[in-house]
Amino acid sequence: MTGTPTPQKIAVLCHAGAGGSGVVATELGLLVAQSGREVHFVGSAVPFRLAGQRGASRPFYHQVSAFAYALFDQPFPELAIANTLTEVILEHGVDLTHAHYAIPHATAALHAQAITRRGRVMTTLHGTDVTLVGAEPAFRHTTRHAIERSDHVTAVSHFLAEQTREVFGVEREIEVIHNFVDADRFVRVADPEVRARFADPDEALIVHVSNFRPVKRVEDVVRVFARVVSELPARLLMIGDGPERPRAFELAAQLGVSGRTHFLGSFPDVQTVLGLSDLFLLPSSNESFGLAALEAMSCEVPVVAARAGGVPEVVEDGVTGFLAPLGDVDAMADAALRILRDPALARALGAAGRHAALTRFHPDRIVPRYLDAYARTVAGASA
Repeated sequence: MTGTPTPQKIAVLCHAGAGGSGVVATELGLLVAQSGREVHFVGSAVPFRLAGQRGASRPFYHQVSAFAYALFDQPFPELAIANTLTEVILEHGVDLTHAHYAIPHATAALHAQAITRRGRVMTTLHGTDVTLVGAEPAFRHTTRHAIERSDHVTAVSHFLAEQTREVFGVEREIEVIHNFVDADRFVRVADPEVRARFADPDEALIVHVSNFRPVKRVEDVVRVFARVVSELPARLLMIGDGPERPRAFELAAQLGVSGRTHFLGSFPDVQTVLGLSDLFLLPSSNESFGLAALEAMSCEVPVVAARAGGVPEVVEDGVTGFLAPLGDVDAMADAALRILRDPALARALGAAGRHAALTRFHPDRIVPRYLDAYARTVAGASA
């Protein structure tokens, strides 16, 4: 820490769903609240991991109301968020707004800052706000404006920080603060009775977790599994939902592995399934960080992934798993079979993954960096 006092009242804007940015934003807000700060979540729905929280340190939640008017063809989430945030800033004296995602959150935070003429805005870029939404011509200028006008900007990987500079041509400093994992919750599960719900004792248990968007390449997951199961007994658990799920389901049937492939949808107990697993597959064409891979590593599960985006900053090739060229199904299948056929190798990779989760990506290491960034942002200092 720099010695600059951390702001005591912080507003958080984030997506409410179970995606990586919403999960990280919510868990960070919870930990900041536990450190004694007053945290106010502002959104259209209670964030996924905020629901059910109890205790004196529980953050506040402020509902953003929707508005329908016949003259408007589309809703205006940025304006609605900005209006509610303005009320929170004025009523509670918020020092800093932490916006997770450029649009609509950073733009809404900057709007509220202009209205209230108080507080600072820190924006954390998580990936698709740059690579997908921000790159869309309809949002390119507003995304660049949000990045340039925020008082401080962070990104979850060096890859994403560099890509942001390239996509938008911005030269400002972007501080890299990696995501973190709750290593007390994502742990190895050694209960054979629980594991028996998903696989027989002689079967390898392979898992993929994602939102099933095209970038996740879920058909590659099925193809890798088909290669694996042709050589040894195994089960594949596909956790999550999204537009590519029907294609993956159909491919599993075509390849004759549908009986061993189980689509669990938005399964709420991801940590237990990961804790039981033998291998995690992540063939994505672009991951700004790879939070699901980190959660698997925390559970001592080796990872086989495509060498893409920020994944190499999380998964160390040959140490915590194996990285293969993008789209190289055979290379990923070979790596998976190598791990599953060698229990000693699997244990070594798993132990190294757990060590990385505890030493590089533990909240005790990451959260103080955010608190320090908060303090510097409010003080007007650069990173």
